[in-house]
Amino acid sequence: MTKTLVKAPFKADHVGSFLRTTPLKEAREAYANGKINKADLKSVEDKEIEKLVQKQIEVGLKSITDGEFRRSWWHLDFLSGLEGVEEFETEYISQFKGAKTKNKAIRVVGKVDFNHHYMLEHFTFLKEAVEQYGDGSQVAKFSIPSPNMLFTRIQEDTYYKGSRDQFYHDTVAAYQKAIQAFYDAGCRYLQLDDTSWIDFVSEERINAVVEKLGMDVKDIIDTRVSCLNDAISKKPEDMLITMHICRGNFRSTYITSGGYDTISDAIFANLHVDGLFLEYDDNRSGDFEPLKSFTRNNQTVVLGLVTSKFPTLEDAKVIKRRIQEASEYIPLENLSLSPQCGFASTEEGNELTEEEQWNKINHVIQIAQDVWTNN
Repeated sequence: MTKTLVKAPFKADHVGSFLRTTPLKEAREAYANGKINKADLKSVEDKEIEKLVQKQIEVGLKSITDGEFRRSWWHLDFLSGLEGVEEFETEYISQFKGAKTKNKAIRVVGKVDFNHHYMLEHFTFLKEAVEQYGDGSQVAKFSIPSPNMLFTRIQEDTYYKGSRDQFYHDTVAAYQKAIQAFYDAGCRYLQLDDTSWIDFVSEERINAVVEKLGMDVKDIIDTRVSCLNDAISKKPEDMLITMHICRGNFRSTYITSGGYDTISDAIFANLHVDGLFLEYDDNRSGDFEPLKSFTRNNQTVVLGLVTSKFPTLEDAKVIKRRIQEASEYIPLENLSLSPQCGFASTEEGNELTEEEQWNKINHVIQIAQDVWTNN
């Protein structure tokens, strides 16, 4: 029997995280203070995720997530659940402009591997909720950090001690297991979030990473391409895997600015993902010229032209014009629209209300309908 690939990313899509609701925030605080137990917290999470699933379906989204409601961080929660990796308190100071994150980081204390991961249960709950409340046209989408977020972003390593080849091998192998495990759990739409690419958006950051690693910039980029491609190389043919890139998203702030010029060939021509979610909501992301490197006709580039950082709705005419400009480099049928990032990459969330969040989602859906359906 022929396996059918999920037809995603959808023309109106989203990165995945949503603002935590008031009941969820209260329950997480109560749990942190020892006033409720883990089962009580899970009960609240389950109810709020079910409501979120219903809301996404109600507004017309086809890719349905759990909003990352069970997570504190978009990446640390998953990575610290891998074998050989743990989260710890650090002196690390946030790089975000005008905001300070919690001092949390990850370190490697043993052989990196993937066995049973608690987020498999998170996905299973999401999938069942989508099946219960949807009409069959929606897909449960799950996001995890890219393998590059482990391979390039650890703060401490007491196990590999500089043996990059073995660390690379074990990271790739762990992700191959993870991808298969999510597939076996029913996942057909998996997103890999990867902010490591911001190392190449400005001369300052390029110089810093070259100095840190003692490698040529091309070799560093090639290693990151290989890490991701090797990790997804064994994915089942009917599983869709996308990648999301942004320049930081915490309480409506960011880490850095710069275009995709240095990495255009790497991400548009050499990555084997089925889709790319790209930050393009303001001039910090540069222009569309790097899109000229696009060569993979079976790939979708999702333009993050609508910001998740601020409540003001963009002028629909401007967004449509920018989509048209991008289509000069990539065929319109290979383009989609989304917010540039999630609304809550961490549990703190961006500086807008839930109503304003949904206004943004509705805005994306309406514009996408006008561009790809009504014309």
